Amino acid sequence: MTTRISRDDLARRIAADIPEGSYVNLGIGAPTLVANFLPADEEIILHTENGLLGMGPAPEPGLVDPDLINAGKQAVTALPGAAYFHHADSFAMMRGGHLDVCVLGAFQVSQTGDLANWSTGAPGAIPAVGGAMDLAIGAKDVYVMTDLLTKQGESKLVAACTYPLTGVGCVSRVYTDHAVFDVADGAFVVRELFGDNTIDELRELTGLALGATEGN
Repeated sequence: MTTRISRDDLARRIAADIPEGSYVNLGIGAPTLVANFLPADEEIILHTENGLLGMGPAPEPGLVDPDLINAGKQAVTALPGAAYFHHADSFAMMRGGHLDVCVLGAFQVSQTGDLANWSTGAPGAIPAVGGAMDLAIGAKDVYVMTDLLTKQGESKLVAACTYPLTGVGCVSRVYTDHAVFDVADGAFVVRELFGDNTIDELRELTGLALGATEGN
């Protein structure tokens, strides 16, 4: 019985929802995988908060330019027409509502769309909010890419976040390894199920009264 999909498959699913012509920021970690599955025949312009617009894929071995990195310090390439700019200008783009989509990871997402993704408060943890707050409030659509459950089996979808917030009411959609959820009218609505998951099973896993779109 298949109840989860891989991170690559989830990244492919997210890429399919990004409209052509969008300006997009992919957060550090798993969200960077989305770049590998963007359609080659569509123009989707990737932004990185350290000052590059028109970011391309990872370079071929032996062709790494140490001056070209993304916000996660991974080597990248620049596509024809790419632009470099000051870090402050990059954050002005983020805060000014100029990005269409950002994809972020999460520790928790509440049913009202609150996002917590920078600190769990665990002893010894190093909290680092980076540009996530700016992206969460500035992008027109905030997509979250995450596992549904923690390693301890706790749901990352919650009635109310217990970790420090990154943004309030900012999340549009959550893509998990079990299903895709929209945030609508103060509740999670199951948009698409993966594998053999059912609505009832997801309700049991999350402890939430999940809604469902037609066909789910």
